[in-house]
Amino acid sequence: MRKLDFWFDYSCPYAYLGSTQVEALASRTGAALTWKPMLLGGVFAANGTPQKLFATLSAAKAAHNARDLDRWAELFGVTLRMPPQHPFRTVEALRATIACGIDPRVVHALYRAYWVDGRGPSEEATLREVLGGAGHDVGRILADIAKPEAKEDLRRRTDEAIGLGIFGAPAFVVDGERMYWGQDRMEFVERDLRAGS
Repeated sequence: MRKLDFWFDYSCPYAYLGSTQVEALASRTGAALTWKPMLLGGVFAANGTPQKLFATLSAAKAAHNARDLDRWAELFGVTLRMPPQHPFRTVEALRATIACGIDPRVVHALYRAYWVDGRGPSEEATLREVLGGAGHDVGRILADIAKPEAKEDLRRRTDEAIGLGIFGAPAFVVDGERMYWGQDRMEFVERDLRAGS
């Protein structure tokens, strides 16, 4: 079976868009999908990318990017609203995602909180609602994400992403070897997964 790893952080609108389509892509191609959380800030730091990337854009490019996000959301049939407070902190949300076993229901709900409802995914109220709604032990997870082990786990995963040559989100890695960046490369991902099948 072909393998597809989806590397993401909640802070990226393009990763949100990709997250709405990646399960269908894996289903169409018969690939085994693995959700791979990483801290995008750590990836940016390793690659010399500004932490607030959107703030570095010229007015014309920022306007184009906003229109482009709307076009992709319309194409995918999903809602995307840029929160005025973007970027929200995502560290605790990522640690909670790992602590609950990377439950896709949690991933989707935290993305909805950020990109549909405009809520900080790492805010305690958001985490309690999302984790509880998915049937997880909220108290245990909130206690676990403050532990050094949780911090080290996310750091290790982020280092793994950097080691694979990942420099942004979303990143798709096929069979642990070939990396594709961006929701706009999903056609190439699908062609790769179908090759030889």
